Amino acid sequence: MARPVIAIVGRPNVGKSTIFNRVIGDRLAIVEDKPGVTRDRIYAPGEWNGKAFSIVDTGGIEIDGSDEIMKSVRMQAELAIEEADVIIFMVDVKAGLTLADDEVAQMLFRSGKPVVLAVNKVDNFNRMDEIYEFYSLGFGEPIAISGSHGIGIGDMLDAAVEKLPELDDVSYDEDVIRVALIGRPNVGKSSLVNALLGEDRVIVSDVAGTTRDAIDTPFERDGQRYVLIDTAGMRKRGKVYEATEKYSVMRALKAIERADVALVLINGEEGIIEQDKHIAGFAHEAGKASIFVVNKWDVVEKGDKTMQHFTQNIRDHFLFMSYAPVVFLSAKTKQRLHKLLPVVNHVSEQHALRIQTHILNDVVADAVAINPPPTDKGKRLRINYVTQVAVKPPTIVVFANDPEMMHFSYQRYLENKIRGAFQFEGTPVRIFTRRKSDQD
Repeated sequence: MARPVIAIVGRPNVGKSTIFNRVIGDRLAIVEDKPGVTRDRIYAPGEWNGKAFSIVDTGGIEIDGSDEIMKSVRMQAELAIEEADVIIFMVDVKAGLTLADDEVAQMLFRSGKPVVLAVNKVDNFNRMDEIYEFYSLGFGEPIAISGSHGIGIGDMLDAAVEKLPELDDVSYDEDVIRVALIGRPNVGKSSLVNALLGEDRVIVSDVAGTTRDAIDTPFERDGQRYVLIDTAGMRKRGKVYEATEKYSVMRALKAIERADVALVLINGEEGIIEQDKHIAGFAHEAGKASIFVVNKWDVVEKGDKTMQHFTQNIRDHFLFMSYAPVVFLSAKTKQRLHKLLPVVNHVSEQHALRIQTHILNDVVADAVAINPPPTDKGKRLRINYVTQVAVKPPTIVVFANDPEMMHFSYQRYLENKIRGAFQFEGTPVRIFTRRKSDQD
């Protein structure tokens, strides 16, 4: 089920990225004490009081002058109104109430979206009296917070989570394979939907970014039912599209969350670019089965090893997704299109594969016998028991004497041995190590 979205909105340099980092408990956002330094697409899953959500930091369109400041703030607010379920509107007690704050407030107020007003940089009680001028913005009681000191974050999240909607997600039967098409603009996502359906249900244009939102399209082939989830294209970063990009990413994430299988489309004519890695990473991090689909293969000049070289290029660029198969096709001419759905079926089965505990333990025991865990200061990791605790993706817990001794390289070795025994083609495999006593 897709998570509801909380967006942090405000003019530059009010501390949005610092608060974002506090909420997610990590330093994903770039924090620097000058306006416009958040240059990355910043989103993360969060949870508070048992409610899960996605949080977005809208900060950081590069600013060229005072007119641009107002334009960028307006665009951020418009995007938040369009995409978010709850908006945290952040202002700065040190700067006081500004014209830009007032303009954003008017837009948010007219939208009718739930808004939590957070006054940042209230670093001590002496400033508490200064928050009251923000009452005039019309959003009720301002919540005093300090990103640098971590004050008031819980109160702010209490207020935001309370306003989150209960989402009615579209549900499908268990036997329906949900497939998300993800990729940067103009790789042919909509064309591939049309080719699979055999009819022009989705508008196709050569203009990048013409698919505005995720579209669900159910269909059936050879007795298997599918739902295609087509996502809005993701643009390359740039001054104009910086904030827009964050929200197109949110749309893609919503689609990925609801999918079983992600088709990562790559433009065969242009080859692989950095943006493709970011997009593929979303599916990997979400634990989805994935297939690289190299589209526009009809226009690629080919020799006897072109496909082999392109596949190796994918393997070199996407080391973290060595499990994902590669399919070459042309959505336009339908060349090799018939090869795609059998691979979708296969990786979907692998994604939901459950291994019996005694068989899994036999495989791990053999792996340990061949290559025992390394020692650390005379102490050796001892694996007591292994069990699969979840599917979609397959998730395995290793019970051991000291989880901290499970080195990343040895965990990777175990994963490779497990994959060698059971395939798990097309799906990430998650392995966690816990103390033996944790199973009691």
